[in-house]
Amino acid sequence: MTAPLVLRAIPVEDRAWLVAALDDALAGGAPILPLAPGLDPADSGVESIRSLPLPDDTAVVVRTSGSSGVPKAVALSRAALVASAEATHEALGGPGQWLVALPAQLISGLQMLVRSSVSGIEPVFAPEGAGARELLAAADQLEHERRYVSLVPVQLARLLDLAETDADAAEALTRFDAVLVGGQAVSLELRRRAHALGVSLRRSYGMTETSGGCVYDGVEIGDTLVRIRGGEVQLAGPTLALGYVGDAAQTEDRFVVEAGRDGTPIRWYRTGDAGELLGGMLTVTGRLDRVVISGGVNVSLDEIERVAREFPGWGSAIALATEHPEWGSRPSLVVEIEPDAAPFDEVREAIRARLGAAAAPEWATETEKLPRLAGGKPDLAAIERWISSLRSSFARARGAAADAPVAAAPQTDEGTTE
Repeated sequence: MTAPLVLRAIPVEDRAWLVAALDDALAGGAPILPLAPGLDPADSGVESIRSLPLPDDTAVVVRTSGSSGVPKAVALSRAALVASAEATHEALGGPGQWLVALPAQLISGLQMLVRSSVSGIEPVFAPEGAGARELLAAADQLEHERRYVSLVPVQLARLLDLAETDADAAEALTRFDAVLVGGQAVSLELRRRAHALGVSLRRSYGMTETSGGCVYDGVEIGDTLVRIRGGEVQLAGPTLALGYVGDAAQTEDRFVVEAGRDGTPIRWYRTGDAGELLGGMLTVTGRLDRVVISGGVNVSLDEIERVAREFPGWGSAIALATEHPEWGSRPSLVVEIEPDAAPFDEVREAIRARLGAAAAPEWATETEKLPRLAGGKPDLAAIERWISSLRSSFARARGAAADAPVAAAPQTDEGTTE
């Protein structure tokens, strides 16, 4: 099982080295582990991964974003990465030039480099942490007749904000032959705004374990297979990962082999996502583990987010479960402050009407900026810690106020208390 070549840790800041090492790995050379900016190759976590045996045929090891838990090290083969790249280009109408606007240590960013390597068309890198205007400025460097970019929803939202007030930005955005958006669900509101501007939006669903997006706009690409078992989305096909490095138990749990209708073994990846297949189209409704029992009723936090994000100013909304003395648990919302956002009461009533009383959020907490992971996804663990700390501080403040001596209420000129 041990790979014949040593895993090379490559800092993504050194783009020339990263591209060259990836090309070599895809050609059968040493496998690579792309490192996040600032991460030392001598870091103990990196060294621990490098010391582990790799599955045969490993070309790249990618650590998952860890948006809802501990990151995992996923081993991907050359065959899987290339199959994903070729399926993407087939789905989009042919190879093109990619604007790399996502972190290359994550599969979303790395896959743009794989596609570029497979096509032989040199990519263009957007500046790290680029805002909407900087990203579109970088797009001016694209020279190929076909232009592609892959984004997460928060980036799309900021680009649409700019494009809706700047005709030049709108023209630059609509010049992309495809704007892939994945990593999270794309709200109906964002899709409407993109359509109104004429943006060639393609919704991508996939994960590190599938070498990136393998379902576009609800339809599988390439030789991907989709099924629903017990409400869970499960995926099969040539883009599946080899497994988790150093974790045989989790590999066995998440990747299962079953006989197909003709008796041929098929390897399936259990995504942990809830979903439905209607008319052959996949709709992902949320995570199976993001369900809160409120008043004895199962409520999907992802469904709450989906409804909330349809309202202006609520595109960043995150639903959390909080303890409640009567209901046991109640959902609440956290959202980044935006001007002209719809009132919370309006959002709450829409959630109540569509999902039931148990789903209606107890309150909403506004913040200037949500904690996010490198790929732009909300850092759910960090948000939950912050809200828990905030609630604890409120509880301490209320306790201190209750223990304090009662002061006389201030009086107005009319003698009534304010």
